[in-house]
Amino acid sequence: SFGNLFITALSAVTGSFEQALVESSLVLAIRGRVLPSTLANVTLTADLRETSTQSMRRVAGESAIPEREGAIERIFLQPDDAPAYPEAIQAILSADLIVIGPGSLFTSILPNLLVRGIAEALRSSTALKIYVCNVATQRGETEGFSVQQHVKSIERHAGSGLFDVVLANDKMPSLPPDSSFTYVEVESANGTGKHLIRSAALIDDKRPWRHNSVQLGKAIMDLLADQGKASK
Repeated sequence: SFGNLFITALSAVTGSFEQALVESSLVLAIRGRVLPSTLANVTLTADLRETSTQSMRRVAGESAIPEREGAIERIFLQPDDAPAYPEAIQAILSADLIVIGPGSLFTSILPNLLVRGIAEALRSSTALKIYVCNVATQRGETEGFSVQQHVKSIERHAGSGLFDVVLANDKMPSLPPDSSFTYVEVESANGTGKHLIRSAALIDDKRPWRHNSVQLGKAIMDLLADQGKASK
């Protein structure tokens, strides 16, 4: 993607990934700060189970994982002891609200949670922690997944206690028969284990595989306001 190429080029120009993020934020006029989960050079690796033979195969590289045939059984970082970026830990521990997602489950969200120290910081944080589940499944990663299966995959890799609320979409207009995706549905109205599931109409009507950013922002702020009322 352009974003990866842009940061790679700036890393070469500035001499470090850390400084490249600072410069890219200035060039793109980003509000707030972009912090890496780690500065270590890591490779995302996955163990895939092939559908036809049920045999296991190991695939290395973020872009390669969703392109290979088979269900993702496990993902991990190599090396697996990459330390978290200290400023990222500080930001997590000082936050009032933490939003995890939306994004590719196995190649965007989970890799950050696998960095040593990130999951522990999330569990220690007193912020309201919301997991925003994707509105649509993703080819090569989450075909057929429900909201609960997204949550179970996160907890299987990074442990429990990472978030308080799961925010899911409940607006699912009909799709053409040849659609390349399906909606991510809630299996039941009983929540998902220890997590409270809140749902709202969150899809973008023109691009129903994505969130409507305005509606999503409102739903998140409503949850934060509800927490404030409950604490009084």
